[in-house]
Amino acid sequence: MKYALVTGASRGIGKAVALRLSAAGWPVVINYLSNTAAAQAVADEITANGGVAELLPFDTSKPEAIEGALEQWEQAHPEDYIAVLVNNAGIRRDGALFMMSDDDWHSVLDTTLNGYFYVTRRLLKHMMPRKRGGRIINMASLSGVKGLPGQSNYSAAKAALIGATKALAQEVAARSITVNAIAPGFIETDMTKDLAQDELKKQIPTGRFGRPEEVAALAAFLASDEAAYITGEVININGGLYT
Repeated sequence: MKYALVTGASRGIGKAVALRLSAAGWPVVINYLSNTAAAQAVADEITANGGVAELLPFDTSKPEAIEGALEQWEQAHPEDYIAVLVNNAGIRRDGALFMMSDDDWHSVLDTTLNGYFYVTRRLLKHMMPRKRGGRIINMASLSGVKGLPGQSNYSAAKAALIGATKALAQEVAARSITVNAIAPGFIETDMTKDLAQDELKKQIPTGRFGRPEEVAALAAFLASDEAAYITGEVININGGLYT
């Protein structure tokens, strides 16, 4: 059986992606860091609707934790493999660069960029050898496309993720694996609740923040057979804020 793994899937965009992939028929592995109750609630919602969901906690910034968790999962699923990977886990530690601490810089890059590297590298070992194919979907950001003040660390991580997407897409295309990035703008999640939404909405041509479900719909399409000829792309979903 083929599974989909969504990192950072206990809330926000990750939760919406997990729910949408399940609705499309994928058994979903829900990764999270520490909020077991929230992750279990996502799994319960999936199973209540007839889907298959499993929890797999690990810290995306810790390669040893990733290796251990995925090894354990693979041992429990000898006939299965993860065919869809959504690298969604990420954190923000905003602030002016001249006042930014080493920890604020490294923690953002470790979770978002290094996490992509550790998890993707591990799963490619099983996607590639038999040309079974796969889908890798990286959650980038408007911040990585355009750059946003106060987010030098976040913009750096997301911009690097875009570059990695384009490079990896060329490496694995012959193995029937596609690699794409989604760059959301301002989406209604916990990560944006502290922003000045009324002022920001004035800058968005559609006049509103996006919904996690709208990002999830795009992710589900990129995971589908219909998207087999789309790879190396960065798709903006931002209400026309930046093109």
